[in-house]
Amino acid sequence: MPDLPTPSAGLGSRALRNTVLVLAAKVVARLVALVTVLAMIRYLKAAPYGAFATLVNYTAIVSVVLDLGFNVLFVREGARHPGEIQRYLRNVMSLRLLMSVVSLGLLAIALAANGLGSLLVPAFVLMVLTSYSTLLRNGLYAVQKLGYEAIAVVLESLVLLAFVLFGIKTGRGLTYFVWAYAAQYAFSCAYFVVVLAVKRIAVIGWRFELPLLREWFWKGLPFALTFVLTILYFRIDQPLVYALRPHVEAGWYGAAYKPFEALLFIPMTFLSIVFPVLSIYHRERAGELLDAVNRFFKALLLIGWPMSVGIFMLAHPLTRLLFGQAYAQSEPALRILALSLGFAFVNNSFIGALSATDHQASFTWAAGWSLLANLSMNLALIPTFGYIGASWATVFTEIVLGAAGWTLTARHIGRVPVWRLSWRVVLAGLVMGVAVFPLRDLGGVAVAIPVVAGVAVYGVAAVLLRGLTKEEIIWARRAMALSR
Repeated sequence: MPDLPTPSAGLGSRALRNTVLVLAAKVVARLVALVTVLAMIRYLKAAPYGAFATLVNYTAIVSVVLDLGFNVLFVREGARHPGEIQRYLRNVMSLRLLMSVVSLGLLAIALAANGLGSLLVPAFVLMVLTSYSTLLRNGLYAVQKLGYEAIAVVLESLVLLAFVLFGIKTGRGLTYFVWAYAAQYAFSCAYFVVVLAVKRIAVIGWRFELPLLREWFWKGLPFALTFVLTILYFRIDQPLVYALRPHVEAGWYGAAYKPFEALLFIPMTFLSIVFPVLSIYHRERAGELLDAVNRFFKALLLIGWPMSVGIFMLAHPLTRLLFGQAYAQSEPALRILALSLGFAFVNNSFIGALSATDHQASFTWAAGWSLLANLSMNLALIPTFGYIGASWATVFTEIVLGAAGWTLTARHIGRVPVWRLSWRVVLAGLVMGVAVFPLRDLGGVAVAIPVVAGVAVYGVAAVLLRGLTKEEIIWARRAMALSR
């Protein structure tokens, strides 16, 4: 018997196809983005890059005022009622324009308090364009038409790379690079406006239906609260390091955090694609929902855990290769943050399960406990231990979030058998770690040797230990065949 029962084809097959398509595109885009951000890190040096990273985090925190929980609600309701997507989109766009006035004041206060007030205008434009870009692309996620999304993520990364390389070539300052990021999202907005119209999903316009927005406000309030809490626990550490420690530490921490943050695109991509499918399972195939959640959990663990082990083992050569000798102090933070990566991956399965089944209010409690843990740990550790303390706070926060998410999923949907699904995968990752250990100091391009060796050892160990079963491989092949 397979570890997970095979769900019926159709929705699962389409989700798998879309996941592979978008994930492949995002791998390419992230490779381009890696070149971009590494060029910026090396060019700006630690203190200016710390200021840039802090500004970006502040725009993300303040953007909760623009969101109001409507992004997730838009995907869920659009998946359930595709004929209403244009109406939903126009209403949310209109409300978002109104809320941008409020967000401007909040962002001004936050930046001024940290000596970044001169960057208010490009930061505000960046925040608003990012918000609209996310909303527009969610129209494609709602109807599972993601070929154009795959194209978009690659084009966006190339646009940003061109702007950044031009800025470096011409010796531009910090302000220019904030505008460069804003230009990327301006391109993204224009692209999705055209795609939504051409595919007859929605024509952009303005509409303000107070009864609908009032109904969505109350429906989306748990999503909004969760978003606020999640953004705060995910983003607050960087501003705290910038405020409480020398600014150069914010640069070291921001550099170490970048690989951790960049790799999270993988579970987030899975979540954005699987979320509409789980929503439909909840309405139409409730008996298969827990099996789908279990499969989602295991898929995220299979991918996230070896990354966690690999980065932990290879933190020394990766730091030198990615950031240069000027960021040697980022190495211990990178190694510590690697420990949280596996937890961060699988936590997305609980987020998706609870949100897709209308239990978003429950996950708000989980996010609240995580924020409390994160703030407490950061305020206790950063003043004394600086960016290293912030790194340990991140690990502790992901553990708290995972425990809370699992408990709530068990209460409302069913118990995810974490031990049964995990122990073989965890053991395969440890075997990989033992194999990589003798090669842990290979530097430069030679770091590819332990990476390739680790992937090979992990793949073999996962199959031999039945972390990845024959039945699951057959299911994946069948689903891919059906999705063609």
